[in-house]
Amino acid sequence: MKRTPIYGIMAEFDSATYLVEAAHRTHEAGYSKIDAYSPFPVEGLAEAMGFHKNAVPLVVLIGGLLGGLSAYALQYWISVVSYPVNVGGKPYHSWPAFIIVTFEMTILFGGIFAVFGMLALNGLPMPYHPVFNVPRFALATKDRFFLIVFSTDPKYSASETRRFLESLGPRSISEVPS
Repeated sequence: MKRTPIYGIMAEFDSATYLVEAAHRTHEAGYSKIDAYSPFPVEGLAEAMGFHKNAVPLVVLIGGLLGGLSAYALQYWISVVSYPVNVGGKPYHSWPAFIIVTFEMTILFGGIFAVFGMLALNGLPMPYHPVFNVPRFALATKDRFFLIVFSTDPKYSASETRRFLESLGPRSISEVPS
């Protein structure tokens, strides 16, 4: 008989307080690949899971720098190299005239990189996710809170992880098939 691979083990909790406490204890126990689902943002949940760094600001900075540099380089190339025009005796490389377009392109590229960087780093769009295979997960949009330990975690063991999650006092525990 063929057995489907397991994506992880998920525990269901009744309140956000229990979820934050469970996430904190799970992270302290050495599990590093965990995730939580709730119907609303929960204060302190990211810190309890050990999530501290966010790469989106770096992506936005890189996008802004690329936008600003490319706008300035394009204006320089047009005004100095490709099509130099003497306007009122001003030098070809009149940098004060380039500031407005450079600023606007910095903001535009930063915004575009923010949107697409956030989508890429979150793995979106994601029309299918294995947690949708658990029938009780439909309550995640209403009044339930879920914590999952992924099977790719180095400390993951089906029996040990299940026993650990049961010690946290959840409402139910489910195996999440891939």
